[in-house]
Amino acid sequence: MAASLQASTTFLQLRSTPNGANAEGVPKRLTFDEIQSKTYMEVKGTGTANQCPTLADGVDSFAFKPGKYQAKKFCLEPTKFTVKAEGVSKNSAPDFQDTKLMTRLTYTLDEMEGPFEVSSDGTVKFEEKDGIDYAAVTVQLPGGERVPFLFTVKQLVASGKPEAFSGDFLVPSYRGSSFLDPKGRGGSTGYDNAVALPAGGRGDEEELQKENVKNTASSKGTITLSVTKSNPETGEVIGVFQSLQPSDTDLGAKTPKDVKIEGIWYAQLEQ
Repeated sequence: MAASLQASTTFLQLRSTPNGANAEGVPKRLTFDEIQSKTYMEVKGTGTANQCPTLADGVDSFAFKPGKYQAKKFCLEPTKFTVKAEGVSKNSAPDFQDTKLMTRLTYTLDEMEGPFEVSSDGTVKFEEKDGIDYAAVTVQLPGGERVPFLFTVKQLVASGKPEAFSGDFLVPSYRGSSFLDPKGRGGSTGYDNAVALPAGGRGDEEELQKENVKNTASSKGTITLSVTKSNPETGEVIGVFQSLQPSDTDLGAKTPKDVKIEGIWYAQLEQ
């Protein structure tokens, strides 16, 4: 996966919007200071608010000295969403399919923070503790099926070499336990069974039970991050990432699909 991340670094840095998003009028990627210098009206409606900052100066490697840092302004901006599903043609094996973005440009995770440690052997470790660490996204497969999922890196613990450090994270349920489906059924409220369900225990049959018994259990995802540029003077670091996580299960009624997310990331390290 490390080789794949390095090979796609240039490609991902050139992309500004994921598949399906309108690329017309995409603003130039700005540095953190340039973004901070703009007013609300200068940013409004331009797409800049959905972008992670870039680096104007620095070195093409991770140049921070060993020590304990605090990662702030940690930002993850997806540039491509693919979903593992069967192809449009018959008898095609399941593979990751390109998708069309159906939601607005509100999918970037930002303002995340947590401890970031650089060991003497050159390895790094990051723990995500707080921030805007989830975003509801819906994409559409070539066949027309729409796949909602919760893009997140909650409770991420990633470690390894700066060229490719990875870890697992928590993927909460897309909907909460108090959400009611069209038949009024919910996890912590609502009906137990669908209204007017035939008698004779049909509500307990396997194909109906998963619709009646709502499941809000969390699942796991994994992510690999790679550093492409850093500036120890300003404390900034940028790179690319590849994440793999499950899609929405409709509260346990559907089998989740694998969603692969690729993009760029940015963070500021402070001691």
